[in-house]
Amino acid sequence: MFQIQQPNHIIFGKYTASEYSYPNNCLIITSKGAKSRGWIDYIKGNNFKIFDNVEPNPSMNTVENIISQFKNEKFSTVIGLGGGSSLDVAKFVGFKLKKRKIMIPTTFGSGSEVTKISVLTINGKKKSFHDKQIFADIAIVDSYFLNNCPSKILRNSAIDAAAQCSEAHDSKNANNYTKFLCQHAFELLEEGITNMNKEKIVIGSLISGLGFGNSSTTLGHALSYVFSNEGYSHGHALAFTTTAAHFFNNSIFYSRFKKLVKKLDFESIFLKQDYDTASEIILKDRKHLDNNPISVEKNNIIELLKKINQGKMFENI
Repeated sequence: MFQIQQPNHIIFGKYTASEYSYPNNCLIITSKGAKSRGWIDYIKGNNFKIFDNVEPNPSMNTVENIISQFKNEKFSTVIGLGGGSSLDVAKFVGFKLKKRKIMIPTTFGSGSEVTKISVLTINGKKKSFHDKQIFADIAIVDSYFLNNCPSKILRNSAIDAAAQCSEAHDSKNANNYTKFLCQHAFELLEEGITNMNKEKIVIGSLISGLGFGNSSTTLGHALSYVFSNEGYSHGHALAFTTTAAHFFNNSIFYSRFKKLVKKLDFESIFLKQDYDTASEIILKDRKHLDNNPISVEKNNIIELLKKINQGKMFENI
């Protein structure tokens, strides 16, 4: 039996985040710069309570600090406003405080607005929390936020979404419905990246989130976290680790994904940690590895890490 889960309401279209009627008592969770970028003004949220200090790859400490700071305040709804980091924190805070959750992505790649997943860092290591109560009640997807999006963020977001849907398509946890969503998402993202069509990237990312949120990502994500722990952005790491995973899995997306990475002109990544230690960390990520279409052993991981470090993912190997 397959079960499909998603937020209660998904609202999308340009200017929808500005036009939506929000509850009176809200807590906005976002990152530094949200005010200066005009995001708060855009959603008419200046009278709301605001926490604007979410960091990249956010820690559980940030969640705990927000809960401690606002647990005695009166508000009915948590609004997550920002990239995947802000949304992951906002969803988890809302989950812990049992508040209504509205998620508004300003970058388009994580799919966090439509998944039941929050990724948080604990003791320097990323951990994924999965629970249906983490879902947003409402996801508002508004392409307005791409108007002034820096090219680096757009690039990382687009390849993140492409990695998620292509990995999830191949996952053992996939079904015909999620495969359809992931295939369609990849085609939209492929067209969007190739022709720099931002609207295609936005819709492709949304559908990718619905697809992988009901399936799972796999080896590419398991490999990526050791690179993220050394400071690479999630999308930048996935550009190479998902390429490596698709090569290993003989995925139908291997050549197509590799072309997108080349199109977006990512600089190579290099893992400083020794291969043995890194592979042991990766092997513990059973949520991703157990759903990989091919069984993954320690020696496989070490060989893939070596190829990434040697820049061989774009050779005919």
